[in-house]
Amino acid sequence: MDTEVLRTFLEVNRTHHFGKAAENLFVTQSTVSARIRLLEEAVGVPVFTRSRNDIQLTHAGQRLLRYAENVLMTWNRARQEIAVGEDVSMLLSIAGMQSLWDIILQDWLNHTYQQHRDMMLRVEVLDFESIQRRLSEGSLDLAFVFDIPLSWEHSVIEIARVPLVLVTNLKGASVNDAMQSDYIMVDWGTSFSVSHARLFPDMTSSTTHVGLGRIALDLLLKCGGSAYMPESMVAEHVKKKKLFIVKDSPVIERVAYAVFPENEEKGKTINNLLSYFKI
Repeated sequence: MDTEVLRTFLEVNRTHHFGKAAENLFVTQSTVSARIRLLEEAVGVPVFTRSRNDIQLTHAGQRLLRYAENVLMTWNRARQEIAVGEDVSMLLSIAGMQSLWDIILQDWLNHTYQQHRDMMLRVEVLDFESIQRRLSEGSLDLAFVFDIPLSWEHSVIEIARVPLVLVTNLKGASVNDAMQSDYIMVDWGTSFSVSHARLFPDMTSSTTHVGLGRIALDLLLKCGGSAYMPESMVAEHVKKKKLFIVKDSPVIERVAYAVFPENEEKGKTINNLLSYFKI
């Protein structure tokens, strides 16, 4: 199977339009149609339902989607590893949850990049489900997450404990004031949500929900309000009295983990890279 056929399948699914897929792939629309027809002949069933302005996956197409993504990912990784020059010691595929990059991972990546210029690094930001899937498929060498399923059959190392503190732009605000006035609910993962609900069972639903810490921080500094934020992320702003830690507010601690498959070739290198966290 030509990988361009699978790439075209994924692009049509992403755009829901043959013409737009053709533009993005720099081919003609007739080429896109021919590739999809070739794919459907190969698998023996239609993979898309076609209407004028809405192309949707069939049930068979939905089942094919994951395999197509995996094949292309594996092929691209194989091409990269084969093309690695003699001066490159290793290719590492790394992914981390979005919220962890701002808290601890960017500094670690900067250090790794500076100290190991002989490595080829492929770095991604992925959600928890994608990380789980990619680890099970073997297309990730190292992942950073907050929550650890008990069923994971990989090496798991605790790399950091992240205290989340309640901060506000209002000096002297009480916990009750902070939780009611312009409170920003930041998504710090499942365990945080559970702890938050337990600590504040009577809290009314926040009107602002944010999935990334840096967005919440910018809102706090420029628009005001309150939110649970990593202590390290707000320390400088607290020192300058732009933000204030709410007195007597509970600290919610998250634990960050590194997860990696058992790999004799790369295991020693990964453990060496993780020593940055002073485990």
